[in-house]
Amino acid sequence: MASDPLDSLSPVDGRYRAATEPLRSLLSEGGLIRERIRVEALWLLHLAAAVPRLPGSTLPPAVQARAEALAQEPPADAAGAVKAIEARINHDVKAVEYYVREQLSAAGAQAPTLELVHFGCTSEDINNLSYARLLAKARGVLDATLGELARELGGLAHRYADAAMLSRTHGQPASPTTLGKEIANFAARLRRARHRWTRVEILGKWNGAVGNFNAHVAALPDVDWPQVARKFVESQGLSWNAYTTQIEPHDWIGEYCDALAALNVVLIDLCRDFWGYISLGYLRQRVNEAEVGSSTMPHKVNPIDFENAEGNLGIANALLRHFSEKLPISRWQRDLTDSTVQRNLGVALGHSLIAWRSLARGLGKVAADRERLAADLDQAWEVLGEAVQTVLRAAGVPGGYERLKEFTRGRAIDAATLAAFIDGLPLPPGERARLKALTPRDYIGLAARLALEA
Repeated sequence: MASDPLDSLSPVDGRYRAATEPLRSLLSEGGLIRERIRVEALWLLHLAAAVPRLPGSTLPPAVQARAEALAQEPPADAAGAVKAIEARINHDVKAVEYYVREQLSAAGAQAPTLELVHFGCTSEDINNLSYARLLAKARGVLDATLGELARELGGLAHRYADAAMLSRTHGQPASPTTLGKEIANFAARLRRARHRWTRVEILGKWNGAVGNFNAHVAALPDVDWPQVARKFVESQGLSWNAYTTQIEPHDWIGEYCDALAALNVVLIDLCRDFWGYISLGYLRQRVNEAEVGSSTMPHKVNPIDFENAEGNLGIANALLRHFSEKLPISRWQRDLTDSTVQRNLGVALGHSLIAWRSLARGLGKVAADRERLAADLDQAWEVLGEAVQTVLRAAGVPGGYERLKEFTRGRAIDAATLAAFIDGLPLPPGERARLKALTPRDYIGLAARLALEA
């Protein structure tokens, strides 16, 4: 019987169940069991073809078909059947082996063929390829959501490319930018972070109990087992790791998690900046009349999508950082600490997906308040001090910076005050006229062009 989401201990499977649905078939307990079944069946098929001298390697059509079906898509009740076996023998991977043997036996496989199931394998041969395949598939699912985010950011950057905005450095008024350019900054950062994450090489090992093909060589010493194993791993779309202990050392998972955490940091920064722009009134949120913003203050329209995203990104990164630091460490030839940790990979990726979807909702609700942007700029004529002092420098006038520091620092400056100051500068009349025509709204450099080029 399916559990009620209201009874879930984790919000990933409770409150946010719908948001994480795309990952559930991959990174749930059932997803892991099904992937282990696939790997066991794939190894039988590969071994039978690669080492045909093994007794039982010639598979009758019905057995071949059943093995191929298990390798492609195990039956709907497969995970439950494996769990029933595990409850009896208290070993999760051995339970998968027994399930596969039962399935093949039912299809007519004889004893020699059944003995090829899990041949030469340790549990970690099955596990490391299962997790590698699952994390590769999960990355594809997640990257599609990142693509949607990237397109949303790109659209906003172009839409507001020319929307002049007062910058704030150290929280204080600074040289103007455009809202589109600030969004383009995040689009560029996300693009780089996404590229780094999607390029992490996914490795696999298939070399027995301690990484030396001990059992393989004992059985058939003249077979090139490293070559057989390498072809098998690479046939899964994975990179071959020849040097391991009992476990694939998980360095690549550390890189994968670290790169994903770095990407999430970019998005945390984005959430906080957009939260701030909403607070300043630079961005307005579309109002849903049916929603309630506060249980006591009826007027509230809170930036909850950005807050929700930030919170979930923080939880994801706490786990991802732990994975990247813990998983590459294992005592001697292996300990079991990685097993329980890896079972939480889906939790971290789930919180990332929840956050990204929440962020996408938030981005879809915002619009620039151009009047509010302009009003702030009109009160910040002092930011043109940078332009004036740089023109003085370009004209070879000594002490330009010091003149503007004395004139602007800590003082309220308006258009008339600045114009009077410019009239007294030792510059050609044309340069003085050009500076007097400059307004904070115009002083955006190449921001609009850069936003459109992002």
